[in-house]
Parts: sequence; structure tokens; C-alpha cells
Amino acid sequence: MSSNPFQYAPAPESRSIVDIAPSYGLFIDGEFVDGSGEPFKTVNPATEEVLTEVSTGTAADVDRAVAAARRAYTRVWGPMRPADRGKYLFRIARLLQERAREFAVLESLDNGKPIRESRDVDVPLAAAHFFYHAGWADKLDHAGLGPNPRALGVAGQVIPWNFPLLMLAWKVAPALATGNTVVLKPAETTPLTALLFAEICRQADLPPGVVNIVTGAGDTGRAVVEHGDVDKVAFTGSTEVGKSIARAVAGTRKKLTLELGGKAANIVFDDAPIDQAVEGIVQGIFFNQGHVCCAGSRLLVQESIHDELIASLQRRIGTLRVGDPLDKNTDIGAINSAEQLARIRELSDFGEAEGANRWQPTCELPERGFWFPPTVFTDVSPAHRIAREEVFGPVLSVLTFRTPDEAVAKANNTTYGLSAGIWTEKGSRILKIANQLRAGVVWANTFNKFDPTSPFGGYKQSGYGREGGRHGLAAYLKGADSK
Repeated sequence: MSSNPFQYAPAPESRSIVDIAPSYGLFIDGEFVDGSGEPFKTVNPATEEVLTEVSTGTAADVDRAVAAARRAYTRVWGPMRPADRGKYLFRIARLLQERAREFAVLESLDNGKPIRESRDVDVPLAAAHFFYHAGWADKLDHAGLGPNPRALGVAGQVIPWNFPLLMLAWKVAPALATGNTVVLKPAETTPLTALLFAEICRQADLPPGVVNIVTGAGDTGRAVVEHGDVDKVAFTGSTEVGKSIARAVAGTRKKLTLELGGKAANIVFDDAPIDQAVEGIVQGIFFNQGHVCCAGSRLLVQESIHDELIASLQRRIGTLRVGDPLDKNTDIGAINSAEQLARIRELSDFGEAEGANRWQPTCELPERGFWFPPTVFTDVSPAHRIAREEVFGPVLSVLTFRTPDEAVAKANNTTYGLSAGIWTEKGSRILKIANQLRAGVVWANTFNKFDPTSPFGGYKQSGYGREGGRHGLAAYLKGADSK
């Protein structure tokens, strides 16, 4: 951006290290097979270039995948010694590390996120989830989840487009560690790292049918969720789709976990270190272009420091670089799809129409691709749509408060309850406020930090169940309570 006094030479990551095939099939029973549905194209959101053509799985294809998963569960994976299952997970984790650069470049090409994020966050965390759960595979008797924890069987898993590889790891690693087999449906706009993960499964000599990957759109996901021989459903995505899944699963024997939308409050008190808080605010809302369920999209600032904080925040945003996701200098990449860009624009226009003040830095956006500049709305009231609805983009709404009680009331004034942040020098205040916030994850003097040992999930319309940590294992075991 023009306000940045430093000039950076381009630092593009090489595309040549990824080999994208002209077309991809479904991964069923250890083999790539053609899908029965109409193939679809996946595009690079930074350039609108078609990357490849991908098979669409129909209900018949899902039948084949579930049957393969059931056979693998009954004959191989279920009876296998837990320590041996753990060895496969360790192998997958090491292969992810060995091919980390390839995965990072492919993720940025297909998703639009900056290479620094896919390289430094997504891929290392995905590997960490497999390492962590590999360690649990032969220790489930000691997890405090009942005297004889047993696998559920076949898990049907549907993941979103914002963290394609990481969400795959969040879902697949605990399922395999607990002895289940998997049918996974990746997002329509970002299937490529899941299909590369299928190659990892083959490279690791994972028994056929333990992991099956069926690509497609909503109908494919619905076929996975509603299949009669699926024992467990795990979904990450929008609250609207989560509700329809809950209705479909209601009255069946299936176990269900949902990780849905969010409208997190990032609360900054007057004794907070301003510069540190500004970094956390930027990380909270502009990481992954704001395509984060737990993004800190509502900034609650104590009145006495509002002007100072906003001035500092605007200066910092002016240094952010928007552009080519494969450039290592890029801070904010492309919006994942034209559809998502249209929603971000629509809600931003509503914000202005309802009286909020829109601020955007001077910013040159590329001519092709899907782009939206980092945006801050001030003079926002809790009634504004941008304060209530999930924008899922690089758009921050700023509200003020005078007292801690008012901060808690405004933070909890939402239908969501996924995450929150607190910025203050007082440890006692952190503990008191955190206990009052109805959010599944509360960060203190940081934001958007994840670890496989820590359970993640929300309250209210942010879903139920937990992923990660010891608590996340419960969702894949008989007799264990995952809530």
C-alpha cells in the first residue's frame, strides 16, 4: 500500500513444485475412480484461472465409499492393534512434513490465502494434529472416557473451504486414532489438498477404505450426512447448513458434532498495551482474509482509549500488503470465491446504509481475481447487521463500552458463541471476564492461536461438541459424552 515507506521486491513462491493433473477422480477404497456426477472446475481465486476439473460424487458413489469404509473398519482397521494404528498416523504426519512446501503452494493456489499462512500455520498445524492423535491411539483406556472406549464405526465428515487441509486434519486424525474409518467430503471450491492427501494415504500404505474422499457440492455432502450406514457425522461450516444437518440426523443413532459460525468479540480495556492489542486485532480479523469462524470481527474498545486505538490500528492496516497469495510478502490474499465476495460487499454496503462509518486504506487491488480491501467500521451499534451477522471477510466492526459489565453484555449479545478475546494487564480481570463470556474459546492478550492439545468448539448457534484435545476424542467413541 502507498503508506508503507518500505519497498519490497517480489518474492514469489514457485508454482513448479506442485503438479496439478488435468482432472481428478474420487478416492474410494484406496484407488482414484471416476465420479458418476457432472465434473466441476476449481479455480485460483487470485487469477480466476481454472486449475483443474474434479469429479462429482453422487449418492451411488457415496454408497461405494461408505461400503469401503465399513469393510475396512470391520476387517482391518477396527481389529488392528491400537499401537499399529498409531504408527500409520505418525507416518502420515511425517509425510505431511516432508511434502509441506507442496501442500502449502497448492493450498494457496486453490484457496487464495497468503503462502506465509499456508506455509507457517495450516500445514504445520495439520501435521501436528496427526502427531498428537497418533500418540493417543494406544492410550484411550487412560483418557478418562470410560472403561472400554470403542470406535463408533464409519465417520461421515464435511469440511469447509477456509482451512481445507487443516480442517481435514482436525476431522480425520481423531477419527483414525480412535479406530474409526472415514468418508470425507471437501468443499467444492477447495478440493485439491484433500486429493493430494489421498496420495499421502497411499504413500503411507494406509489400508484401502480407511480414508475415502468424495468430492462434489451440497448434494454430495448431503448424501454423506444422510447415509444410513454412517455412525458419526462431523461438520464444519455455516450455521444454516449445520441446522439442516441437525434436523437430518435427529432421531437416528448417529453421533453429531457441529462447528459453525461466529461473531467473536475482541475486548480491549483501557490498561491494555495498545501496540500489542493492535497486532492482535489485525491477526484476529485479517488472518486468512477474515475467512475464519472464530475471527475477532467485533472490536469492543473502552471509550477512553477509542481514538488512540483506532488511529494506531489505521496506521497498522496501512502497512498491510494485499495481493498475490504466492508472494511471501503478502499479508492479505484473495477472497475465496465470487459468491463470498458478493456477500462481503453486500453486508459492507448495509453497514454504511445503516449509518456506520466505513474506513479503508489506500489500496491498489489486482485487476483479475476476487479481492476486498481491509475494512474498519466505526460508529457501529449492536443493532447493525454488520455487528450481528457473520461477514466472513476482512471487515471489522468497532463498538465501545464504559464498564466491564457493559463489555460482557455487549460481547454476549449475539446468537453465536465460538470465541472471544480479552486485552488487559490485569490477570484477575482476564479470569473474571473469561468466566462471564459465553464463548467456547477465550484468548487473553493474543488471538487466533491454535494447538491440537486444546479443545475447540462453541455454544449457541456456533454448534456443539469439541475438536482437539482429550475432549475431542469423545466425539468418536461409544459411551463418551462429546458435549
